Amino acid sequence: MNTLLFPVILAGGKGERFWPLSRKDRPKQFLSLDGSSRSLLQATADRLIKLGGGESSAVLGVSPMSDWRTRTGWDSLWVITSSQIAEGVRQQLPDLPVENLLIESEGRDTAAAVAWTSLEIKQRYGEDAVIGFFPADHWIANEEAFAHTLSAATQLAASTAAIVTLGIKPTFPSTGYGYIEQGEKIGSFNELPAYHVNRFTEKPDRETAETFLSTGRFSWNSGMFVFRAGVVLKELHTHAPEIIEPLEQQGPDIYPQLPKKSIDYALMEKTTLAYVLPVDFGWDDLGDWNAIERLLKTEENPNVELATHVGLDTQGAIIYASNPEDVVVTIGLEDVVIVRDHNVTLVVKKERTQEIKQILKILQSDSRFTDLL
Repeated sequence: MNTLLFPVILAGGKGERFWPLSRKDRPKQFLSLDGSSRSLLQATADRLIKLGGGESSAVLGVSPMSDWRTRTGWDSLWVITSSQIAEGVRQQLPDLPVENLLIESEGRDTAAAVAWTSLEIKQRYGEDAVIGFFPADHWIANEEAFAHTLSAATQLAASTAAIVTLGIKPTFPSTGYGYIEQGEKIGSFNELPAYHVNRFTEKPDRETAETFLSTGRFSWNSGMFVFRAGVVLKELHTHAPEIIEPLEQQGPDIYPQLPKKSIDYALMEKTTLAYVLPVDFGWDDLGDWNAIERLLKTEENPNVELATHVGLDTQGAIIYASNPEDVVVTIGLEDVVIVRDHNVTLVVKKERTQEIKQILKILQSDSRFTDLL
């Protein structure tokens, strides 16, 4: 049984809600947001190459078509990204084999990305190759528990016609995440229980989220999936033929004409082969500036300060400056985000950070501000 996992990093996102730090040529996945020296993309790759045994043990010069058993570490890692930031990905991950970097001519959301990558891996390693998809911008606290979970997911996917998703045990009634309801238990893998998925639910209101938590049957949808190539391609033929068939027939040249759909909408909400592993390894999707507070907030400081800050009667603030020589001075502020990056300063209430995307649309419509995007 093939139990080697081929991890794929989904690195095409823009990270607009981290503007102005995140820009077109410097998207969120290229940033270090946790105080470390590694970008989110690099930290994701660091985690995933360990699943293949750490540094590559493949002999230099081994053909890409060689048996999957000889390929570990960097050789097993794949990245799919946009043409706009592909060069940046190469610079951030210089050890990634060039043939393992797929470059989308135009972003068509995650369903097309999953379909194309799965086709490529199937062609190289066969339909039994186990593939995992991971966003480039997630934060993981306990990497040992994460690896343990991925081993369980790989065992389940290798032994069953299953599309396995990792469900994060919720710690509060979030209205910003999708939810997964677990159904019948089908067994345990690597000592972790696995369940058939009853349903996926989009971002609920607070009352619904509180109800979900009270049942103990719901997990947050992490957007991480594991499956065999042949299984997911067959399900895409059933539920999303408008995506998989053009790719099979015409290859990636057809990419700009594919419908723009998420893998959740195109497949996961429709398939009967969805299974969930409820897990708890410390996770955050780093969706907007408020995530910085969740990662770095301490009891000693009323604010999260990634800048030189002088404050009077200021609390609950998130303050960031890309230039250490810049000084941010505040008086009488509460629950705000202040970001200073080069010639742009953002000031927003923490509860309204989701609206940064609306500001970007306004900037995009005015030629005076194109350099700020």
